Amino acid sequence: MFARISSVPLAMIAVLATAPLAPAMAASDAVFFKAVAGEWKGPGEIVAGKYKGTRFSCNLEGLPESGKRAGISLDGNCRVGVFSQKMSAVITRKGRSYSGRFLDGAAGEGLDVVSGRISSEQAVVAIKRKKLDGAMVAKLLDPETLNVSISVKVGETMVPVIGMTLKRSQGRVQTGSLR
Repeated sequence: MFARISSVPLAMIAVLATAPLAPAMAASDAVFFKAVAGEWKGPGEIVAGKYKGTRFSCNLEGLPESGKRAGISLDGNCRVGVFSQKMSAVITRKGRSYSGRFLDGAAGEGLDVVSGRISSEQAVVAIKRKKLDGAMVAKLLDPETLNVSISVKVGETMVPVIGMTLKRSQGRVQTGSLR
């Protein structure tokens, strides 16, 4: 039933955890992108499918996109045991929605971000790879904690397949000033 999921590398899916998306208002997405910028690390687990029970850990750094386009770029890695996979993503506002890619996008070994909605505390984005449709929800529980879940569509039902909680790394914390 979940065989389609295995075509997407585990660590690549985990990078979705920090990929916020989809605005109703430009101010909301800018707040969310800024809030998730910085260094994050934490554990996750595959909760359904062929690799159910597999635990992994990710270290990621998010940098806001510069220029006129609101968005974020992510770089880092995710690890399962002794195996590590480089992660990268770019997500940007495109009109009133979002577009982006994880790794090299759906045309390669990755995923495409095809749409979404965002508030200052939560991002919900649609993801696609060939016949696999799904969604990633990233919710800021507080300034230091980001909960992420990834679900895929099986028939007419969305089935959760990955869950993770990332904590802001104490290494480099984004700071700013009020004027």
